Amino acid sequence: MLKKNTKIDQGFKLAKKITKKNAKSFYFASILLNFQKKKSAYAIYAICRISDDSVDNSLGNRKKLEQIKNNIDAAYLSQPPNSSLLSAFRKTINSYNIPKEYFDHLNEGMQMDLEKNTYTNYDQLYKYCYRVAGVVGLIMLYIFGFKNKSAKKYAIDLGVAMQLTNILRDIKEDFKRGRIYLPKDDLKKFNISQNNLKKEIVDDNFVNFMKFQINKARKLYQESEKGIKFITGCRCRLTIYLMKNIYAAILDKIEQNQYNIFKKRAYTTISDKILISLSTVLNFKYL
Repeated sequence: MLKKNTKIDQGFKLAKKITKKNAKSFYFASILLNFQKKKSAYAIYAICRISDDSVDNSLGNRKKLEQIKNNIDAAYLSQPPNSSLLSAFRKTINSYNIPKEYFDHLNEGMQMDLEKNTYTNYDQLYKYCYRVAGVVGLIMLYIFGFKNKSAKKYAIDLGVAMQLTNILRDIKEDFKRGRIYLPKDDLKKFNISQNNLKKEIVDDNFVNFMKFQINKARKLYQESEKGIKFITGCRCRLTIYLMKNIYAAILDKIEQNQYNIFKKRAYTTISDKILISLSTVLNFKYL
């Protein structure tokens, strides 16, 4: 009988715990995956989450991010990882041959959070969203499996759409941290100043601005769906479809809240997720 690698097992358990606590929508959708892909996805998410947290806290950010980069670099080399979580992460990247360049891009995105707190236009914001979320879509694509390189473009679309959704949902929280991810030229176009955001003004200009941004995200969600047919395995295709629908529903919640993201945070409840899951299964056409 083969002896289990306890350190790796502990790492996967920790990754599951981190994912369950911090990524409720993803954790909910992942129930459809088989055991191996599920725990591998958790290992990736946990590392990405720790990287993200390192730039959301105020002290020692650059050092923390540099250490995470060094740990990821080490996982791609021959020396033994220095933690159980990194052991699980290393097992995952080796099992699915995930390119290291994706994690380099992710690190560059996290660096942007240390160096920039505003974005001049959508092109700048898109570059950020690609690095912190589009590449995560590419990484997950390797775990799920794909049969056509075209799938990569659509994986990026989904990742960017989800990040744009996060940005719209978290305008209030980000502003309190001194960050405005909303493109300056779009804010100017709709006559919205930083003072408007500070005073949490929800007028016609702000509503129209939010409609404009939501439309951008929805177009990316719609475009990303074209790539589902390229994913290997029905369960993986259904997981991605469900993830897309659950996350896109946050935009519906923003609309239901009259675009007032300052007064009420938009999120999907367990009941919402169950209803979305039933609808997703009934309308699933990528068998």
